[in-house]
Amino acid sequence: MRICSLLPSATEMVFALGMGDSLVGVTHECDYPPETSRITRVTTSNIPEGLPSDEIDRMVSSNLDSQGTLYELNQPLLEELAPDLILTQRLCDVCAVAYDKVQEIAQGLSSHPRVVNLEPHGLEDILDNIRTVGSLLHVPEKAEQVIASAHERIAAIQSKTKMLTSRPRVFCMEWVNPPYCGGHWMSKMVEIAGGVDELANPERPSYRIEWNRILEFAPEVMVLTCCGFKLPRVVEEAMTLTRFEHLHELPAIRNNRVYATNGSDYFSRPGPRIVDSLEILAHLIHPELFPAPPLADAFTTVDLATVATR
Repeated sequence: MRICSLLPSATEMVFALGMGDSLVGVTHECDYPPETSRITRVTTSNIPEGLPSDEIDRMVSSNLDSQGTLYELNQPLLEELAPDLILTQRLCDVCAVAYDKVQEIAQGLSSHPRVVNLEPHGLEDILDNIRTVGSLLHVPEKAEQVIASAHERIAAIQSKTKMLTSRPRVFCMEWVNPPYCGGHWMSKMVEIAGGVDELANPERPSYRIEWNRILEFAPEVMVLTCCGFKLPRVVEEAMTLTRFEHLHELPAIRNNRVYATNGSDYFSRPGPRIVDSLEILAHLIHPELFPAPPLADAFTTVDLATVATR
């Protein structure tokens, strides 16, 4: 089977199932595992690199309104690669080539590939997607092994947090400027990790949120999970919080419990490493219960207390 993955998460699933050699095409954002570097890139982004986050937000809205997609899919290259299967999604047009565009291009390919939509709304949906891909690739037993391992790790966290008598208020921030709440699986992950995020949008997309709502919620822990950004860029984004009014009033700021994470690799990538994301979150919310995962590029504390009180 010749597979084209239009999702970094799907690329990771294929490799986790031991079928990486079947991938003939991936996106420009597929960067894990390292073996993906040898695979042909079939997409490009219409959003220039290096823009400030508020400008990215404006361009995303403008491009989706005018073009319906943020990405270009190389049809001549796909024709040359002749995939049998294309893995994509229609959950979020910000995260991948628009589903309708993929379908349109696929119908014109001489290889007549099957297009499969992976659309996880919650944590269990992500694991079900692994099962789906395992079935498509004829390795269902391997898929069940991957899923069982994930469930075991999730249960290990739940066993420690289910009896907690106190759960801190946690705000997982998917975008800083302008502020966006967490969506889809983030609410459940915070719950499993021993916190409560009343600003999240369970099993629904993230959305722009008023700063006053964040002030009213008064989070005790803030976790920046900026979609598409690696850790160094999220640390930069954290500093833009200092422009917001009354920042010093937030308990998370006063108690130095603001954390930047590698949102691109973990929290906004619904693949096998979503359980790594959960373990990161559990440590950040309850460091007294969970040791830091050995993931050097995954998270760091951002001290905003001094800056916020100047």
